[in-house]
Amino acid sequence: MRRVVVTLAVLCLLVLTVWPFHDRALKLGLPLSLYIVWAELLRRGWKRKGLRAVLLVLPFVAVAPFCLPGRSMDTAALRGRYLAAMKDLEGTRYVWGGECSQGIDCSGLPRRGLRVALLEEGWRHANGAAFREWMRQWWFDESAKAMSEGYRGFTRPTGVEGILRHLDLKDLQPGDLAVNSIGSHVMIYYGDGKWIQADPGPAKVFLADPKDFPDSWFDSKVTMHRWTLLE
Repeated sequence: MRRVVVTLAVLCLLVLTVWPFHDRALKLGLPLSLYIVWAELLRRGWKRKGLRAVLLVLPFVAVAPFCLPGRSMDTAALRGRYLAAMKDLEGTRYVWGGECSQGIDCSGLPRRGLRVALLEEGWRHANGAAFREWMRQWWFDESAKAMSEGYRGFTRPTGVEGILRHLDLKDLQPGDLAVNSIGSHVMIYYGDGKWIQADPGPAKVFLADPKDFPDSWFDSKVTMHRWTLLE
């Protein structure tokens, strides 16, 4: 029975490493699979002192970044990495509920971009606050509608609203989120008049200027929101 459980855990771990969806299966299945595989390796390698020591230390190494002291973050640098991370996903196929390079949806795009930026901030500056915020953002993922409602204080409204194609760009900052009136879609202002989004129409992530691109989402009424981390 134990062999069956471990085999299933390994298979789940392999599947979840390429699983495009950020859902309950990922949030619960990945940690559980990792724990089962680690526990079985520890059991099998207990009599080998070197392997035993490595496996016992491994959990402490894994949590160490989250225990580092917190530092203030350079919001300009964080915004730049966030925008670059989303640009790197240009051309990625649209998958509803997706949040990785295997497939991504409209709200998954800015969430993924911000988390990549937080990880880079954490590693570059040994910033425990960035690692802890990455974990919070990973666990409490939010939909486009939740972004417009300030879910868990991740975002706040900027007070700008109207038809996206006609918004006054001087009141926007790169990285701001445009959520349509029914909360079903979000687009991200990239700067220089351009917007990036994971669009279910062409079924991919693309960057475009509303002046040159006839996308129906650009004609929707939106409210603008900003990540509080980028204030």
